[in-house]
Amino acid sequence: MGWFNGRAEQQATDSQAELATLVMQGEDMIEELATAHRTWGLGTAERWDLDQRTGEIKWTFPDKVATAPAQILGSYNRSTSSWMWAWANDSILPSMSRDAEKVRAWAAAHGHSGLGLPRVEVDEETAGTIAAVALRITGAAGFYRGGGGTAFPVITFGPVTVTAADGAVTSFAVDIG
Repeated sequence: MGWFNGRAEQQATDSQAELATLVMQGEDMIEELATAHRTWGLGTAERWDLDQRTGEIKWTFPDKVATAPAQILGSYNRSTSSWMWAWANDSILPSMSRDAEKVRAWAAAHGHSGLGLPRVEVDEETAGTIAAVALRITGAAGFYRGGGGTAFPVITFGPVTVTAADGAVTSFAVDIG
């Protein structure tokens, strides 16, 4: 009996260590991705739009447009201090929540049931930590936090296509794995 209890405690400690490592790696990924994507203008667009039907995010600048395939991880609502996964949100098409589903499956497989709850009451900083873990699990090539309003979506995205006003097209992909 003592061995079993000790083994269960060790598994809990290993599980916590695994999650702590993912948090650090995810937060590092967010910083690395932000730095890399700033080269084409991420964070400086006049506006952004997300089309769930096409699965594309678009950033509009005075002299160009940048687009990328996108997924919605979840959203944070400041007024209710809550994080909701995209797969639990009826207003998000299932095709837009594949990355969120990856996190859900990973959480179930690795015994992190808290990451599999549809909605959790957390502060904004903890929501950022959840997003960092999700980013690490999905290995997404881009990360965007939609701004404005009481609630904001957390979006992952893939390779970016930048179309200049003169029609010139360039592609931008980041792989920091």
